[in-house]
Amino acid sequence: MKHALSISDLTFAYPGDTFRLAVSELKVAAGATLALAGASGGGKTTLLRLMTGLLAPSSGIVELEGQNLSQMSREALRALRLRHIGLVFQDFALLDYLTVEENILLPHQFSRETLAKASSNLPALIERLQIATHRTKLVSQLSQGERQRVAIARALAHEPRFLFADEPTASLDPLRTQVVTDLLIEDAKTRQSTLVVVTHDHDLLPRFDETQRMDAFTR
Repeated sequence: MKHALSISDLTFAYPGDTFRLAVSELKVAAGATLALAGASGGGKTTLLRLMTGLLAPSSGIVELEGQNLSQMSREALRALRLRHIGLVFQDFALLDYLTVEENILLPHQFSRETLAKASSNLPALIERLQIATHRTKLVSQLSQGERQRVAIARALAHEPRFLFADEPTASLDPLRTQVVTDLLIEDAKTRQSTLVVVTHDHDLLPRFDETQRMDAFTR
């Protein structure tokens, strides 16, 4: 089986902090779904950022489709994220003074191809995520749960090969948690993309192909 995401002999520590992350091996195949679970402060978000090249490991290798992120330039990493990675940040990273549609399309303005794809996919995505009626509203007018779903639509719109989501259901009620989880997993399976989700919701863990508990990686 080909592994889209591969980590080996990875270590990471924040300067002046006793926290240390150590991952001897972690592999995720294309079309597979992985949940990262563990206590708050256990390194879930840190590992997600290492997987996307937003953080560089102290040692070891993170590869996406065979590309060693540590050997890529800052510009190449940025291009990789823009074209092939979808990110759902815990704080959503939306711009309050833009509309829902403008926020979803903003990261894709730098590539004609991804902008066209995102624009084409936007109507169905916002309908599925139950935010279609808010399309022209400013994000500042939305609830936390609505903002979270805008962030998810933005991450999926350009059909990325990798989707990394940090607590994507934290602000959602049970019904919409189900809607979002169904969408993320269905998208990964349909397009054979790779999905990694950080979650504190233990009820969701059986939905994923694999669950990795962070206490195995921290020292």
